[in-house]
Amino acid sequence: MSTAGLDRRTRRRQATIEEILDVAIELMEAEGVAALSLSAVARRLGMQPPSLYQYFPSKMAIYDALFQRGAELFLAAQRDAIAAATTDDVVELHLIGSTAWARWCLEHRVYSQLLFWRTIPGFEPSPEAYAPAQEALLEVRRHLQAGVDAGRLHPDAAGEDGIALFTSITAGLLSQQIANEPDASLEEGRFSRLLPVVLEMFYQHYAPTRGK
Repeated sequence: MSTAGLDRRTRRRQATIEEILDVAIELMEAEGVAALSLSAVARRLGMQPPSLYQYFPSKMAIYDALFQRGAELFLAAQRDAIAAATTDDVVELHLIGSTAWARWCLEHRVYSQLLFWRTIPGFEPSPEAYAPAQEALLEVRRHLQAGVDAGRLHPDAAGEDGIALFTSITAGLLSQQIANEPDASLEEGRFSRLLPVVLEMFYQHYAPTRGK
C-alpha cells in the first residue's frame, strides 16, 4: 500500500500494519496457514498482544488483510505480464495472463491457500478484501470475451459455465502441484508444467465451431 500523501503518524501506523502482515506470512509458511497465532506475531515483533489489537482486533482481521493484499498482488502479476507481452493475439494474451497467475500461486503458496483453498475454518473475506479478487475474475471474463469477439472462441467460453470450467481446471492443476510437489517450479512441476496443455484443451473445447 502506498503511503504517499499520508501524515507521519499515519505512515508509521501503516508501516506497522505491513510489518505485522509480513510476520504473519512468515509464521504461516513455517507452521501452516490455519495455525496463525496473534501472540506469536506479537512476540516476533517484540510487542505485547494488547498492542497488536490496536492494529488488528482478531486473527480473522489479519486473514482478511492478507486476503486483500494477496489478491492485489496476483492481479498485479497478471496485469504486468500482459502489459509486457509482445503479442496482440487475444488467446495468447489470455495464456500469458493465466501462466503469470499460476507462477505467482506457486511462488506464494501461503497466499494461494488463503485465496483459493478454504484452509481457514469460518473465514470469509470482507467485501473490501474480496474486491480485487472479483476484479481479477472480471479480467478473466474480459480476456475470454475478447477471444469470442475476435472469432477465436465460442461465445460459451465467456459464459458462466466457461468461467467455472476455466477456474476449476486451473485451480485444480495447481492444487495437485502444491499438494504433491510444493517446491517445484512452474516449468518443472509434474502437474504445473501441463498448464499449456490444459489451457489448449479449454480452447479446443470452446473452439468457435463448437456445436456446428
